[in-house]
Amino acid sequence: MPDDLVQQARDALDSAYVPYSEYRVGAALRTADGTVFVGCNIENANYSNSLHAEEVAIAEAIKNGHTEFDRLAVSSGVRDGVTPCGMCRQTLAEFCDEAFPIVCDEGGEETTEYALGELLPNTISLDTLDAARGRRE
Repeated sequence: MPDDLVQQARDALDSAYVPYSEYRVGAALRTADGTVFVGCNIENANYSNSLHAEEVAIAEAIKNGHTEFDRLAVSSGVRDGVTPCGMCRQTLAEFCDEAFPIVCDEGGEETTEYALGELLPNTISLDTLDAARGRRE
């Protein structure tokens, strides 16, 4: 049996709206206080307006007053070890440090865990923006 957070990401797959790609993704984001928010991908005929499972979970958590996160699990319908895309990684980096764990579902009980910094090195942050502003002044 997969761990609880991975199972919640798998359960979120059932709500995915994917008429174009048929590629379901579910995410489960645990906050620092243990609350879990789930998300699924929601496609749109204009692909750039599609929502990713991770960003849906993050938005729900923030909407409910949470900005400190402790772990994320991501699953796809084909259990291929999907990782968050670059956009979702950057959104996570707004709230999480580089050690933030991301668990990717490989199927069965198999998972691969990454640190956010492994998936998104040299992220854009307030520090990098401040440094860039300092160089322009």
